[in-house]
Amino acid sequence: MSLDAARPWYRRCYRWGQTNLTEIDPTRYDDTWWRQHWRRTRVQGVIVNAGGIVAYYPSRFPLHHRALYLGERDLYGEIVAAAREEGLAVLARMDSNRADERFYIEHPDWFAVDADGRPYRAEEKFVACVSSPYYDEFLPDVLREVVERSHPDGFTDNSWSGLERDRICYCEHCARRFRDTSGMRLPRGHTWDDPAYRQWIAWSYARRIEIWDLNNRVTQAAGGPDCLWIGMNSGDILGQARRLRDYRAIGQRAPIIFLDSQYRTSSEQQPRGFPANAEAGKLIHGLIGWDALIPESMAHYQAGQPTFRVGSKPEPEVRMWAVEGFAGGIQPWWHHIGAYNEDRRQYQIAEPLFRWHEANEQYLVDRQPVATVGMVWSQENVDFFGRDETVDRVLLPQLGMRQALIRARIPYLPIHADHIDRDAAGLAVLILPNLGALSDAQCASIRSFVERGGSIIASGQTSRFDEWGDPRPDFALADLFGVHATGSYHGATEAAARTTLDSWNRHTYLRLSPELRAGVYGPTIGTEPPITDARHPVLAGFDLTDIVPFGGRLDVVHPEAGVQTPLSFVPPFPMYPPETSWMRHPTSSLPALILRDLPLSRARERGAGGEGLPGGRVAYLAADLDRCFGRDNLPDHGDILANLIRWAAGNAILLEVTGPGLFDCHLYRQPGRLILHVVNLTNPGVWRAPVHDLIPSNPLRVRLRLSDGVSGTSARLLVADQPASVTVQDGLAAFTIPSVLDHEIAVVE
Repeated sequence: MSLDAARPWYRRCYRWGQTNLTEIDPTRYDDTWWRQHWRRTRVQGVIVNAGGIVAYYPSRFPLHHRALYLGERDLYGEIVAAAREEGLAVLARMDSNRADERFYIEHPDWFAVDADGRPYRAEEKFVACVSSPYYDEFLPDVLREVVERSHPDGFTDNSWSGLERDRICYCEHCARRFRDTSGMRLPRGHTWDDPAYRQWIAWSYARRIEIWDLNNRVTQAAGGPDCLWIGMNSGDILGQARRLRDYRAIGQRAPIIFLDSQYRTSSEQQPRGFPANAEAGKLIHGLIGWDALIPESMAHYQAGQPTFRVGSKPEPEVRMWAVEGFAGGIQPWWHHIGAYNEDRRQYQIAEPLFRWHEANEQYLVDRQPVATVGMVWSQENVDFFGRDETVDRVLLPQLGMRQALIRARIPYLPIHADHIDRDAAGLAVLILPNLGALSDAQCASIRSFVERGGSIIASGQTSRFDEWGDPRPDFALADLFGVHATGSYHGATEAAARTTLDSWNRHTYLRLSPELRAGVYGPTIGTEPPITDARHPVLAGFDLTDIVPFGGRLDVVHPEAGVQTPLSFVPPFPMYPPETSWMRHPTSSLPALILRDLPLSRARERGAGGEGLPGGRVAYLAADLDRCFGRDNLPDHGDILANLIRWAAGNAILLEVTGPGLFDCHLYRQPGRLILHVVNLTNPGVWRAPVHDLIPSNPLRVRLRLSDGVSGTSARLLVADQPASVTVQDGLAAFTIPSVLDHEIAVVE
């Protein structure tokens, strides 16, 4: 038996395929062609529709709706048998959160209802309640039946978690279960300060985990220890929170995640760009481990806005989403709607991509990330700080920081706030992007990180609230920030930051200190301040200006003695008409950026990659430049954020990639080698789906610090399929990538 054959399916299957059957497909499924397609695309496993909303086999349960054209045929079983003959792993696909009217008439108490007792519906279907016997009895019986008939390797479930967060079920089962757990009545609305609503959020998360555990007990009892039930999950935390799926708890129990993340628009309909796919991979690996696999449903039909279920997605769009996934440690999974399509372009996309993946799979799995920076997140922050303004409070600050890191070509990792002690040991910097809700224990972990020599960059209301979103009298991390909260602010509010037309509140600036315009070409009026000192490194590249546009929110804080404040707030002044557009108050004492160096309380022993750390550097942004950059994409904001990260990291940044364009860079380690992914984002379609074409880059020059055990004597470019000439000096390997079309992977050994 080979080593791969000895490993369970969820450790050895790197490429997947799915023909998402429709009810008419029993009349038109071409077994010969699909077998050929499996072979051509080099898949190792297939996902086959079994049951739930629609059964594709003759179920013994009368209320289990059979596909309209199925009759007594077992199409699911036939496809499973064919896949077994091809040597493929098989997962039975369920879609099990709703049912037809016939089922509802028989068991109306099994379905979710609103406060007036009216059933929730999804078009003509009725939505099942996660607290009812539908989930506790009916679905487990269906799972057992599927195992008895065909013995699949495991199960996926597309819509396993029931109602989303914006709808509360008031059925008798929910009322009883919630009362038994919390001692409370179900909340009457979505009021975040209502203790009952908070408990309902926590209870709803816990109930979904109960379902996860129940289904796994059922499938493993029926099909053996490796017959896992893996409900598909979202690729972004906002989506998981909206669906009441606790990613951290899921990560503690799932050895593999099947990712239903088919396009690059977030759950809040905010553009994310292709890097969101790599972000999802890194975030999930941080929860389940870097030795685990994350197959992702990569739609070959036009998913997104708009959606065309049987029309082909443009090949460059599929390809760019896939290669960003590869960069984040995600495995490919082609996905077609229906067994027969007249738009045949979609059938041409997977083969070259999947064959390349097979040829290079050894470099794409079983590796560890190499990074200097960690970006801290938590689902509690999404829920209890983000509340009903998650885009402004949570998504945009994270997006701004992420975009700044990508522009600066600095590899980073998402770090869960509960895992800082475990996962941040080798990092130089932690970024806390408006991380308002932090528990006392999480704050203690951040302090310990700084005491060990790490640096932090925090913004906005970070640590101003506890884990439930209740305000504290001051920042919990005020001792690190060197500032104290006042509770007041200037500029645009969270909601206004996205929608306001109030030019007054948006027309604000930040003043750079010390001011340099007395020595810069331009008109003079005799009142220019004298140049007294050099500027701080965080203002590098801004020598020709004393102001930068702002347009965001500034939290008013009281700084402690001894801190540095290189940026201050310029209050708003009229934008229109132009004749009135002059600064009424050119300066203020309100700091926008506070910097400090903290003495270390213990030795700076950081482990591998930590040499050169400055130790204990802290930056607090009272001005929400991270949110502004995520919203407005002004390069000044991104440059200041990148300067902050470089200053905080000192000499610990391990990678330098130079050359024109926008590139997403990821660095990994395997025994004896370093692996660099570079994804070319220099394309107007990166920010507006779908991308129409790919544009090759100019040469890129790479310098990276070699790890122990990596000599750097050779390098190979996997996409170009050619060697790269390497020079090594002072522990740094340097080489050139001649051009990047969509992506390139350099292996340095």
